[in-house]
Amino acid sequence: MSRSRTFAKVALAVACAAGAVLVLADVETPARMVLAPLFMLVVPGAAIIGLLRDRDPLSTLTVGAAASLAINVLLAEAMLLFNAWSPRAGVATIGVLGFFLLVIRLLYRGAGAIDRDIGQRRWTAPLKRGAGPG
Repeated sequence: MSRSRTFAKVALAVACAAGAVLVLADVETPARMVLAPLFMLVVPGAAIIGLLRDRDPLSTLTVGAAASLAINVLLAEAMLLFNAWSPRAGVATIGVLGFFLLVIRLLYRGAGAIDRDIGQRRWTAPLKRGAGPG
């Protein structure tokens, strides 16, 4: 991965974390109006994109953006339905959901790597001389 892409990812992660901190600490600043929605849109989308591997990049980005919007709309509807509107609760819920999806991603990719190793050993193990058929 190039240095510019790594820098962009780190800068986006820092901006999202700053947005979450500003909302959770209830700091009134103009930066909050930009960073909080950035957190709310990027975190669920990035978590979903992390679960999709070996896909077309445009399709993955589209699914991540759509999932992010859907998650935020469902969260807002649930908060309105239960008369519990709170920006802090929304940010905390999105943060917990993003963390949960990150854990699933790590477990899923770890299991996939183990299964690939076992499959390669089973089918590519060299045969001993004289142990073959016939």
